[in-house]
Amino acid sequence: MSEIPVPDAEDATGVFVEHRELLFGVVYNMLGGIADTEDVLQDTWLSWSRRGTGGIDNPRAYLVRIAVNHALQRRAVVNRRRETYVGPWLPEPLVTDEAPGADGPALRTESVSLAMLVVLESLSPLERAVFVLHEVFGYAHTEVAEIIDRAPAAVRQLAHRARAHVHARRPLYEAHPRVRREATERFVRAAVGGDIAELMEILAPDVTVWTDGGGMRKQALRPVHGREKAARLLTGYAKRGGAQHLDLELRYRRVNGDDAAVLFEQGSPYAVIVLDLTREGDRVSGLFIVTNPDKLTHVQKEEA
Repeated sequence: MSEIPVPDAEDATGVFVEHRELLFGVVYNMLGGIADTEDVLQDTWLSWSRRGTGGIDNPRAYLVRIAVNHALQRRAVVNRRRETYVGPWLPEPLVTDEAPGADGPALRTESVSLAMLVVLESLSPLERAVFVLHEVFGYAHTEVAEIIDRAPAAVRQLAHRARAHVHARRPLYEAHPRVRREATERFVRAAVGGDIAELMEILAPDVTVWTDGGGMRKQALRPVHGREKAARLLTGYAKRGGAQHLDLELRYRRVNGDDAAVLFEQGSPYAVIVLDLTREGDRVSGLFIVTNPDKLTHVQKEEA
């Protein structure tokens, strides 16, 4: 009686570890949450380890296909959770050291800003998968078709719809890192100090502010549109619980590859603040404030 072949566990582990960062980036950009991404990677590993590497010509493509399909299944769970979420929902920020080239999870998704992830939330799960694979990671439409098990013509149609949707809501430009850093520092000084005149100067007339506290911290229950309303909201925060009152410590870090501000309270993360700038880089067009403690558990305080 012939023996049933046993998958080479050591070989399977090595291949998975080799491609884990790629899988993390793909799945995170599809889901916008670190915990959900880690769960999908665990499911991917279980599927992969049971299958083994035997007879697979392209392990990278095979792993991406497993991960994407698990992520599409997970999307339904995420959507159900969102139905009962309190206030605006923002992606879980990937925070790393401010130094360029530093090791950290934000480098996994340096092509996708927090603002872009917010736009991707408005796509269908399949549109988002196609956009991430093609636009962010450079997969050809034929490769994407194999990954999501769709005809190439259907993938091209999904890609066209997704690209048009994204570009209509977020033009393709990025502020220079130095400009972003200066704008972030200027904004934080004005916001923490409750300087409404300075805020009115730096905020664009059509600015939108998203505050994600998950119902556990003070927040606006809807996005706040317009410079006057945004300035009142921010100065109200400063008066009721600014850095001086809560003994918050400010650090400038990189969030999803962009310069941003992180506030710590007694060593624990309190808020992540990310700016989206106008094309000229001189005004804030979007402001994303994440204070939900569940979304800040991966934020570590670096030594000054």
